Formats: sequence, C-alpha cells, structure tokens
Amino acid sequence: MSAVTASLCSSFLFVFFFVFVSADQKNITAESGQDVTLTCRAPNNNITIIVVKWSRADLGDKYVFVFRDGRCEPDDQHPSFKNRVDLQDRQMKDGDVSLILRNVTIDDTGTYECYVFQGGRMALINSTNLVVVPPGE
Repeated sequence: MSAVTASLCSSFLFVFFFVFVSADQKNITAESGQDVTLTCRAPNNNITIIVVKWSRADLGDKYVFVFRDGRCEPDDQHPSFKNRVDLQDRQMKDGDVSLILRNVTIDDTGTYECYVFQGGRMALINSTNLVVVPPGE
C-alpha cells in the first residue's frame, strides 16, 4: 500500500469515527426547575429490550434510573433522583427509552449515559451532556 493510499485510508477512518461519535453525543441546557427529556432510542431490530440503565459517572455505583423486566428498580438508584425520573414511554415503542428528569437543579449537571440490554448484550446507545443554569440566565 502506498503512503498516499495509507494516508487517505487513515483520514477516512478518522472522519468516519469522528462523525459516528459526534452523532451519539447530545448537549442540553436547561434552567433550574424545568423538566428535561434526555432522548435515547435503541436499535429497532424487533429484539425485546430487557433492561434500560441511565447512569452518570460521578454517581459511583448508583444509577440515575434502572428499568428491568417491565418495572423500575429503585434499589440501585441514587437518592437525588428518587421520584424525579421515569421513562417517557414505558412501552418503549420503536426503541424509545428516553428519560424524563423533573425539576432539575444545578446538581443535575453532568453527562448521562443510556445503556440498553437486548439481544444478549448491554450496549451504550448514547450520552447526553446536561448543563443546568439558574433561572433567567
């Protein structure tokens, strides 16, 4: 392979990778007190979604939200999210596993990751960077 061909191939791979990663990262800014929907859609391949997990790295071993076998699992949920989060559609039609976060506060600022277990594997679907600002900013 010539040096020019190798350079073109690596440039193509870099651009492809960058676009792919960028497509999976979302940014949302909200005012404190608002409700926010963090969107996430699992691949629609007619495979049942068994588990949905929303997490934030800074929460340690606790989760923002876990939905398993048709019901919420509050045991591993971080206390600051109790009674404030739910799936937008518990039927998960068309793979919609978007999360509604109610009454956001500045402490909710962070990067949220959406994971889905389907087809025998857990996969990161996307991440959303949420920034919460005081009202009026």
